[in-house]
Amino acid sequence: MKRAHQLQPLSRQHHLGLNISRHAKECSNETSDINEHWHKLTSYLNSISTHFQIEDNLIASALQSYRNSVPEVATALDTLNEQHASLHTIIHNAQTSKDKEVTALQVRELGTLLYNHIRFEERVLLPLVETYLTEDTLDAIYDASPDSIKRLEENR
Repeated sequence: MKRAHQLQPLSRQHHLGLNISRHAKECSNETSDINEHWHKLTSYLNSISTHFQIEDNLIASALQSYRNSVPEVATALDTLNEQHASLHTIIHNAQTSKDKEVTALQVRELGTLLYNHIRFEERVLLPLVETYLTEDTLDAIYDASPDSIKRLEENR
């Protein structure tokens, strides 16, 4: 799928997340498998905090003006908020219950949630962003994206 060049760094981060989450959805009940997948999931989510900030502060804020006039934007914003809250809750609950071991069910739940969230963003949210946001806002999204996920040949 062709993505606006300003959104390509975010999509690039999604690619890794899809790979990690797809494998986590198939986590076995073996302790080593659980620990490996949980570590990969939480490391990935912790590494994309800027990504979440871009979505919450730039994308969602810019789309707010369409909430009342475009029902699919309102639905997408609600879904984005719900999914972000769910991701943060699962991670927080697991981190605050350090005396308990993470279960395969928790790994699969987080993997499924992350997978579905990324698919939602790629299939619903980013196409809305491309449709409704201005070139200046798209440029701001690109500028806010970490340099580590930009490509030098993009020359933007």
